[in-house]
Amino acid sequence: MRTLTYILCLICALAAIPVVASGTPSVKGETVSEAFVTNQNGDELSIVSLTTLKVTDTIKLSGKPAGIAVAPGGKLAFVTAPEGKELFVLDVDARKIARRMKIGDGPLGVAAHPTNGRVYVADWYDDDISVVDPVAGKVLAEIQVGQSPSGLAVTPDGALLLSADRDSNQVSIIDTRTNTRIGTLAVGTHPFGVTIDRDGERAYVANVISNDVSVIDIASRSVIATVPVGSTPYAVALANGHAFVTDQHAGTVSVIDLKALEVIKVIDVGEYPEGIAATPDGASIYVACWFDNVLQRIDPETLAVTDEVSVGDGPRAFGLFLR
Repeated sequence: MRTLTYILCLICALAAIPVVASGTPSVKGETVSEAFVTNQNGDELSIVSLTTLKVTDTIKLSGKPAGIAVAPGGKLAFVTAPEGKELFVLDVDARKIARRMKIGDGPLGVAAHPTNGRVYVADWYDDDISVVDPVAGKVLAEIQVGQSPSGLAVTPDGALLLSADRDSNQVSIIDTRTNTRIGTLAVGTHPFGVTIDRDGERAYVANVISNDVSVIDIASRSVIATVPVGSTPYAVALANGHAFVTDQHAGTVSVIDLKALEVIKVIDVGEYPEGIAATPDGASIYVACWFDNVLQRIDPETLAVTDEVSVGDGPRAFGLFLR
């Protein structure tokens, strides 16, 4: 049975599947100053200063917010609420909800196009992706994909959208110009988080049941490696020649050397790590730990946790949550 209850209650999360950070890293050289952490149990968004590592603002939401994507330029952020069947458009500077839209039956993964202003929302129950104009508040198209689409990622040039179709054990490849699916690729068992590198050459897919990461060559549309990691890998962040993978049930982050394509280090983090993201300069990694209600900072040089901040109840940070 396909259910989104796993992102709403503890029992289903332990028995079945988790949720992800997914997407494409920002342009190298950009600086980020804040993290936007969706707190699903608390129905709110914590805004964390990355300079002081303190919560500076909280935005109350509803419907069990899960997915998050900060728009290019950082003026808007987009949050999915699976239980409320809504997409929230947030005015980041004003710290308020600018718009809320009803979207499908189970909106989960969300990604922003790098140039055209469109937003993509994966619907867990309807097996499709809504193409949204967030300014006009309109759904422009719906793209059929595999079962239970979860993590989404757009290539840096904006040409392709990748969807991790969990219950189909595949990744769908979508042409963003025509809003059509142009191919699929078999990966591991129950893919969830998908992240594309800065050059748009490779994608990394966390497979929550087979406990591995599929490495995709985007140009040839082929899986070129499968890397075993810890229990229930959830999401992937990239920095300094490494992939950092949250192993939800293990309470660890597996570090993969991107040349050797093997795990070189396992970092102990908080309980149930989920969303993970790297700063554009690769200087820091941030990971949200659902059960410990904290956001932790990892030093990608020493491969150790260096600091943490308490956030709201049930942090997911499912997507690209830094600006």
